[in-house]
This record gives sequence, C-alpha cells and structure tokens, in this order.
Amino acid sequence: MNRRVVITGLGAVTALGEDVQSLWTAVVEGHSGVRRIQSFDPSGLKTQVAAEVLDFDPARYMNRKDVRRLDRSIQFAANAAGQAVEDAGLLTDNLDRTRVGVIIGSGIGGIHSLVKSQQILETEGPDRISPFFVPACLADMSAGYISIQYGFGGPNMAIVTACATGNNAIGEAMRMIRLGLVDVMIAGGTEAAILPLTVAGFDQMGALACNSNDVPERACRPFDRDRAGFVLGEGAGVLVLEALEHAQARGARVYAELAGYGSTSDAYHIAAPDPSAQGAVRALRLALEDAGLSPDDIDYINAHGTGTDLNDAMETLAIRQAFGPAADRLMVSSTKAVTGHLLGAAGAVEAVISVLALYHGIVPPTINLENPDPRCDLDYVPGKARQAALRAVISNSFGFGGHNACLVFRRHG
Repeated sequence: MNRRVVITGLGAVTALGEDVQSLWTAVVEGHSGVRRIQSFDPSGLKTQVAAEVLDFDPARYMNRKDVRRLDRSIQFAANAAGQAVEDAGLLTDNLDRTRVGVIIGSGIGGIHSLVKSQQILETEGPDRISPFFVPACLADMSAGYISIQYGFGGPNMAIVTACATGNNAIGEAMRMIRLGLVDVMIAGGTEAAILPLTVAGFDQMGALACNSNDVPERACRPFDRDRAGFVLGEGAGVLVLEALEHAQARGARVYAELAGYGSTSDAYHIAAPDPSAQGAVRALRLALEDAGLSPDDIDYINAHGTGTDLNDAMETLAIRQAFGPAADRLMVSSTKAVTGHLLGAAGAVEAVISVLALYHGIVPPTINLENPDPRCDLDYVPGKARQAALRAVISNSFGFGGHNACLVFRRHG
C-alpha cells in the first residue's frame, strides 16, 4: 500500500505560549521568546539566556497525580498531543483506537527528573527516591503516556535522533500509515532540558550564543555574519497524521498533505555537520523523490538554521547543491531565533510552523539577520514575513550523530 497522508491536527507548547495560535502569531510577527533564564540563577554560566516555557499549566491535559509523578518533558508532550487530538476532532465514537499509533521522540528525555533525583540521593539518601523516578526519565514515556491516556492501541514508541528527532518521528509515522499498518498516528517531539548542567555542557562545546546576555532576544542570529551559536529552548510539537481516505470519511479539516520524507546519515562526526553537506543533500533529494516533486515545485524551506557557524554554512551549501538553479528563487527562513532550539522537539515544532505557512500562505521571517554572511547567500526572508501562494514546503532537521531528516508538505486540494 502507498496511501496518501494528511495533517488534520496540530498542537504546540513553546516559550511563545501553550497553544498553536500563540506560536504562529509570534513567529509571523517575529516576537522572540528568548529571555534571561528564570527557572534558576544563571549568573555563573557563560550563557544566561534561553527560551523557557513560563507559567506552564500541565493540568490542562494531565491529572494532578500524574503532574507530580511525570517529568516536565512528558507534561509538555501530553499538552501538545491533547491540543492536536482536539484540533483534529479525532475522538469520535466510531474511531478504531487499535488503528491509532503514537511516536513521540525526545533528544534527552526526562533529564529534569534525573537531576532532581540525583540531588535527593545525595542529600536525603536512597529511601527518598520516588518509585516513579525511572518511568519519569524514560525517553519513550511521552508516547506511552499519550497512548494510555487515549487508549490508542497501535504502534507506540519513541525515536531519538538528537535534533532530528521530531522530523524522524513524523516521517516514520507517515510510513506506517502508508503501509496500511494504522490509519492515524500521533507524532512529534518533546524536550525540557533547560538546566544548569545542560547549559554548561553546551557552553563547553562552544555551541551556545553567549555574547548577548544583556539583549536576549537578539542572541540567536541565523545566517548572520555575527552569529555566535544557538539558544536553548523547550516545549513540544505534535501533529495528527491521517490516511487521506480516513480523514475524508469522517469529514476532517485537512491542513496539508505530508508528501515526502528523506532520512540519511553524514557518517562523519558525533557533533559537527559534514562540511561537504553530502548527507543533507541526499536527505533533501530523497524527500523530493519520495514526494514525486522537483526542486522547482518547492517554494519555501523552514531551515534547521541554528545560528551556529558550521550549521548555517553547511545548510546553505546543501540547499544549493540539492536545488541547483532553483535555489535562487526559494524562500528560506529559520524560526529558531524566535522559538529557541528545542533539540528533540525542534523538528516537530517547525513542522507545525511549516504546515501553517502552507495553510495560510505566509512565510515566517528570519529575525536578527542584519549582516548577511557571504557564505549564506539565499533568500532568508529577513526581518518581515511575506505573503506567498505556497505550493509545497520543506522542513529540515539535522542532529548530533550525523542525523539528517527532511519533510515535504504539499498544499491539499
């Protein structure tokens, strides 16, 4: 079987708000969610800014007992999944829940619970460790919790491919529907990793923007000559994927078609992208081939666009090599300067943004791009969103370990 797959529901929790509309409005208007870290005192760290989810209410889609037991990353996923399921109008009486699966990935998983429990062990002893500590830490528990919460009895798993996790989760979910294994998949990514330990770790790698602590909203500068690294974000993005005939049979609203998926490995380095960009080029070409589209059919790319020196130059080269002359007419933007880099949730949140760009005919801008890097010579939609009749868009994600994952969304109808 090779069934067509469409998007019928969207959900998101980000530093811009606990819903999709807050995310979309801020992205289009270029309002950054990056600010000085508030969940702990960052004074001793090189980087003191992040895109935190503030005043978060996990009880919107989770009972109070589970709020106490489960990691922040699982709470984000449950909220985003609840939004997406509601948005899709999925929970009808005649839904065969054995034909609904869940893939929610995370780059790091329940690190909040891990760090907290280690502190309890050291200060209060082993008898004070929660019996729910282990489940709270597991990277697969977001998918497991969502499956249990809604009684979805199809495939249920997590994918972990660092910053490509969200795209890989969505792409593999699409394949399951195409093969006829399920009719519906709940897919996306979640991450809650803003802690002194992780910030310090990324600082030591030289990956974070540590030169804008006094002006947080200007810290992340994708494709700019003066870019200095990414800004850590947190949250979750979840999409409802559905076989077209299944969506049509129940009269569902369709945002877009998920038409193509490409996944490759650089086989080069554990952290740095291959400067030749060959792995990313192959992922882009495979995604186009899978969608049955040519470079001329794509109007917009939501770039991985981390604001690091290595990624932005590599990604520009990859797009130029994969698209050839068509690269000059492409619109490309990075929304990470607004959302922060959500690691394992980045691709999922950016998939939500890509679908909305296609649905509304609006290309989000790349904010903070003021001094273009000569090596980054594409149309990055600097500063201000554009209205455009979009036919098809691509969302790129690249992760530590050499993971490359590209998704192609096509206008439906």
